[in-house]
Amino acid sequence: MRLGLKLFLGFFLIVGIAAFFVMRVFVNEIKPGVRQAMESTLVDAANVLAQLAADDLKAGTINGGRFASQVALAQQRDPKALVWSFPKRSVDYRVTITDARGIVVYDSRGRDLGRDNSRWNDVYRTLRGEYGARSSPVQPGDDHNTVMHVAAPVFDPDDGRTLIGVLTLAQPNQSIEPFITASQRAIMQRGAWLIGLSALIGILITAWLMRGIGGLNRYAQAVSAGEPVPPPRPRRDEIGDLGRALETMRRKLEGKAYVEQYVQSLTHEMKSPLAAIRGAAELLQEPLPETERARFARSIVEQQQRLTGTIDKLLALAEVEQHGWLQRREMVDVDALCRELAAEFAPRLQHAGLQLQWVSPPANVQVRGDAWLLRQALSNLLENAMAFSPAGGRIALSAQASDGRLSLVIEDEGPGVPDYALGKVFDRFYSLARPGSGQRSSGLGLPFVREVARLHGGTARLENRETPGARALLELPLA
Repeated sequence: MRLGLKLFLGFFLIVGIAAFFVMRVFVNEIKPGVRQAMESTLVDAANVLAQLAADDLKAGTINGGRFASQVALAQQRDPKALVWSFPKRSVDYRVTITDARGIVVYDSRGRDLGRDNSRWNDVYRTLRGEYGARSSPVQPGDDHNTVMHVAAPVFDPDDGRTLIGVLTLAQPNQSIEPFITASQRAIMQRGAWLIGLSALIGILITAWLMRGIGGLNRYAQAVSAGEPVPPPRPRRDEIGDLGRALETMRRKLEGKAYVEQYVQSLTHEMKSPLAAIRGAAELLQEPLPETERARFARSIVEQQQRLTGTIDKLLALAEVEQHGWLQRREMVDVDALCRELAAEFAPRLQHAGLQLQWVSPPANVQVRGDAWLLRQALSNLLENAMAFSPAGGRIALSAQASDGRLSLVIEDEGPGVPDYALGKVFDRFYSLARPGSGQRSSGLGLPFVREVARLHGGTARLENRETPGARALLELPLA
């Protein structure tokens, strides 16, 4: 399935499902909402009619009095109303009045006179001073054809407190069914329009996104095929950022400056040891005293070791730069790693007349990463500290954990880093002369440390101490 179709289906499904459930909620809420509104209207009307019927009910003329005649005339009226395009041609109210015992004494339909309604919920609750209402089927078992009944108390008109009867006002729920159906139909129609409009918007957005992504795809394929192609059209969004990043990457990959600088730097680093080896080899072909012959032979070995070290470090740096992510992740005990490193460097430190002070971190301090890479990075930092430390000097190795970060700190008592070199020490092949011998390293150790820190989500930096000496920091996120 292509990306454009996936984007469209994802957008359409999210909007469509959301619209469907919203419509379902609205549709399901229409019927109870309309019936609640009808009940509220019936409450008002029932209380008005109860007040009007009080005199006739107390006088015992409720069936033949003025109230009954007025209700009969009202039920004969033709409202000639058009409610929401539905004609209304009759009055649907039915009025029933019971005495204080719940016996029907008046029925506007003239059907249930004398019936005991005291057990019906509307009459039963009203006789006890509560609000009474019920919805009952016209025929038992017919749940689709029901009638809403709302009752109101009829009080003695002389004192307004004595309950003398209950007036129940009823209206068929079927009379409001057309309005419920029309509302539901209108919501479904508008919902369909909403879903259709959402689908159209989804198509437009998907087409807009796919236009940019398709352009990037064509550009990348053309670049991989070696075809001359202009950069993607500029855009002010993430796709535009990606296009600019691809163009920058293309320039770096195709440009000669990076490769030439790399090769020139490597060639420059190899020229000195090769020239020294060649000169020593030529001199060794001549008759020389044994001491001179041994000195030139030793020089060849030293230069060979320098070349080998440069190549090894270059290969190690190229390997970590190639992957771009850690190939192996495991829990690394920082205390154990540093103690093993201190034990490994102990003979070399003793031979150089240096002391190593190790300050253990708090218990159970761990990082997640590649133990071998971290060990190599710390080894490079320790070797630098040894190279710049004076005889009898002290090297401090410590670990500090705070705010979810671990700082591995290596401090020496050497001359420190010149100000002009602080911004260059992490550049490839850049190195400073060692204080004792004046020799330079390959200039690949600190770039390797920086790359290892990046792979672990951390940083590496080198700075001067307040007292003479340098401080190297390798900061990593705690596990």
